[in-house]
Amino acid sequence: MATHDNSSSNALAELLDEQAHLSLDELARACCMQPNWVTERLAAGLLHGEHTGGGWYFSATTVVRARRLAHLEATFDADPQLAGLTADLIEEVALLRQRLRQLEALRGH
Repeated sequence: MATHDNSSSNALAELLDEQAHLSLDELARACCMQPNWVTERLAAGLLHGEHTGGGWYFSATTVVRARRLAHLEATFDADPQLAGLTADLIEEVALLRQRLRQLEALRGH
């Protein structure tokens, strides 16, 4: 489950400039979802964005998370909260693996 999702998410994150900000409609299109799907996840605290100038804007990291949420909800028929918890765990494991690789590189492995 996570291997395929992580590799495609990592590839997407590399393609997107972290400084780029997508609008709510652009984020919805990137996830193949409707804009109300995004606003529901914003209201639930599952996605985070910046509300400026009368609109929402999202970073590349949020695009990856939103795509992961959409995938988990669709593939496993997960409710949004469960998908959010699962996404949190996937992100935490990825961070821990990255830190482990950094430590191993420092030790010369």
